[in-house]
Amino acid sequence: MSFLKIKNCLKGISVLSFMLFFHVLNAQNNFTEVDNWMKDNLNEIGGRAVVLIYKDGKIIYTNSLNNLSEKHKRIGKLLAKRRGIEYNSNDFTPDTRLRIASSSKWLTAALVMTFVDEGKLNLNDSIGKYLPVFTKYGKGSIKVWHCLSHLTGIYQASLQESLKEINSFNNMNEAMNFLAQQPIEGEAGKTFHYGNAGLQIAAAIIEKISGENFEKLFAERIAKPLQMKQTDFGNKSFVLAAGGAFSTANEYMNFLIMILNKGVFQGKRILSENSIFEMQKNRIANATIQYSPAKDKSFGYGFGEWIEKENNNFSEVVSSPGIFGSVPLVDNKRKYCVFLMTENLNYNGRQDRNALLIKAINKAINQE
Repeated sequence: MSFLKIKNCLKGISVLSFMLFFHVLNAQNNFTEVDNWMKDNLNEIGGRAVVLIYKDGKIIYTNSLNNLSEKHKRIGKLLAKRRGIEYNSNDFTPDTRLRIASSSKWLTAALVMTFVDEGKLNLNDSIGKYLPVFTKYGKGSIKVWHCLSHLTGIYQASLQESLKEINSFNNMNEAMNFLAQQPIEGEAGKTFHYGNAGLQIAAAIIEKISGENFEKLFAERIAKPLQMKQTDFGNKSFVLAAGGAFSTANEYMNFLIMILNKGVFQGKRILSENSIFEMQKNRIANATIQYSPAKDKSFGYGFGEWIEKENNNFSEVVSSPGIFGSVPLVDNKRKYCVFLMTENLNYNGRQDRNALLIKAINKAINQE
């Protein structure tokens, strides 16, 4: 037998062994309903998807499907062209890198909390202390924690228009000058408007404190210690802090593991336990809701993350879904985390479909 034939034979055995391991792993945990959810909903969620589930120190479920229709491919090519990247319709695995939209908010909030942990920033600091332009326009008393919870009270256009505005700026100063001059739509700390303004202001504050740009800070404080080598905000001098990140399912899972473990990843502390607690406190229980994309009006909001389920001030389930369909979620009660990565512009029925996925996962987890 030739060397090439032996090599191909060994490769085939390796692939077969992985497939057998994958099926045995999933069968042991009875994830049949999760498998069925992926197959049944694949077309509606964009034609390709990755689901990872972590529990008890290991990945207990992984599945990747790719069955793009011609319509999906056209949409994918259009999105790639807008972002100036090459579109690949074939590759879709846990290591595929995609833009994760509002799932970025969780990353940005965590980065800001590293400054709080170091005593360089206080959540009750006013933004005018760091950014005088807001004091100039009568908004200097807005607090840092208001920014992390979409409670600034600053008027914001629709998400699409807001994204277009922020992406038009060349640097952080231009963005801050623009936001500082926007009208007030409600009292700071008491008016919730889900959008981009607050986290962009928080990003500008940590740049001011450190003298470094946001991308470098994120790489040093979050990405590197969490082994997120393909996760960044586009490697630009000016970033969209609330929605500009790119990541992979495997790498974002590292971040979720850190959140689940109350700030620790592989034995190394990334955030203090108190910071995790502060991030997961519901800040909008008594707020006026100016705009919220959450269909379930019982959802709360902390720092960069939704509080999907709360019991006696304990946040049982927290998440940070993005407009392109990706859903990172941590279940503190059942002690697992899940990441659904996909690319899907169809928002109709999305929250109901995602709820069915979580229901199927919970059923599998409870049957272990």
